[in-house]
Amino acid sequence: MKTALVSCMKNEGPFVLEWVAYHKVMGFDDIYVVTNDCTDGTDHILERLQAMGVVHHHDQTLAQGQSPQVSGLTHVLALPQMADTAWLLHIDADEFLRVSAGGGRVQDLLEVCGHADNIALMWRPFGNSGQRFWRGGSVLRSFLRAQGRPRQANSGHKSMFRPGKFEYATDHMPKMPSDPDVLCVNSAGEAIRNASVKHPSRARYRMAQDQLTWDVACIHHYAVRSLDVFLMKNDRGDGMGHEHQKYYLNSKFYRRHNGDDVVDAGILQHMDEVDALISDWLGDPALRQLEQYALRKFQDRRDQFLTPERIAALTMPADPAN
Repeated sequence: MKTALVSCMKNEGPFVLEWVAYHKVMGFDDIYVVTNDCTDGTDHILERLQAMGVVHHHDQTLAQGQSPQVSGLTHVLALPQMADTAWLLHIDADEFLRVSAGGGRVQDLLEVCGHADNIALMWRPFGNSGQRFWRGGSVLRSFLRAQGRPRQANSGHKSMFRPGKFEYATDHMPKMPSDPDVLCVNSAGEAIRNASVKHPSRARYRMAQDQLTWDVACIHHYAVRSLDVFLMKNDRGDGMGHEHQKYYLNSKFYRRHNGDDVVDAGILQHMDEVDALISDWLGDPALRQLEQYALRKFQDRRDQFLTPERIAALTMPADPAN
């Protein structure tokens, strides 16, 4: 029973190796990454990892107004390998699957939820832990402060699903099931309404508060990371191709996803294995050079883009009610 992970990335070079290594350790058989318009060498890092047999990489050229994520997912779902893929999870480069049951691997999640056709995995927001500048290193070790409990206001989910049961997928969930009675569950294995997967564009499951859970598994969402990384999303652009002010300091998105209520270091349980994989890969001189180049490119572009004037323009007035 093969499991696969898919992500669409642009200019995530400083973060790619940890993200890939972590999910390899989690037990995914295949990792597919689709890139577009990279200027920091993210695509070259992934090409090197593909040559090393670690990932499957596809670089796409987009038409004006085309969504990178929808286009990327369409490409991956059309691959012949999907016929042999039992489960597929789509997440972004700032999202990590955390499984808290059993040994903390993908198969432990499927032990609980494998009777379903689609698993809704709730975001758990992790904040910036007071960090303003990214100087490299581990995202998972750097940001350990998180939202303390599930909240309806920011109850986003990503989905792990059986690709053969759906016609296509958007960024948050699969769409148009072949069976009208397709079984959707939350991460605790409890049945939830399947209306959203039948709707062509709906992005939320709209489940009741008592079904919002991080039990068994969730998606650790590092939507902010350090403040400079967050603001640089305005330079990179939105994964769905939307124009908005979501990535402004003090925006509603920022306030809701900069979780810092409690410290949670549970995701570090596999870090010895993650470190060993990264160390092994960086024994390749070409890959090491590419990763170092990506970090320098990020820092150079950050210093150019985030002038004091632009930071002020990308900062909304603080909302005393939040």
